[in-house]
Amino acid sequence: MKPFSLIFAVVFVLFAAVQYNDPDPQVWIPIYAFAAIGCIMAYAGLGRPWFFIAMALVYGGAAIWQWPPAFEGFLLNEVGMKTVNIELAREAGGLAICAIVMGTLAWLTRKR
Repeated sequence: MKPFSLIFAVVFVLFAAVQYNDPDPQVWIPIYAFAAIGCIMAYAGLGRPWFFIAMALVYGGAAIWQWPPAFEGFLLNEVGMKTVNIELAREAGGLAICAIVMGTLAWLTRKR
């Protein structure tokens, strides 16, 4: 569990760091920072399964809510935002990654 939580803590810090030039960094930096904090809590043995389940449900619900009305994919030939639907899909994808990681941490921190 420790390597998994440490790797994803770093990944989520990097996700938060690249949001500085996003049109709404005040939304996305805390979203990824909270995921990184959750991973650090798991690494330190402070998180409980119910906490990670709650985080997974919140992130999963947000991913569903953020899903674009018309899916056009995640990437085109360039990094910038081409359409709103692609940007929404990318945002939903990031939230889904957070949900999957939090769900995995819930499973890894359960009593055996």
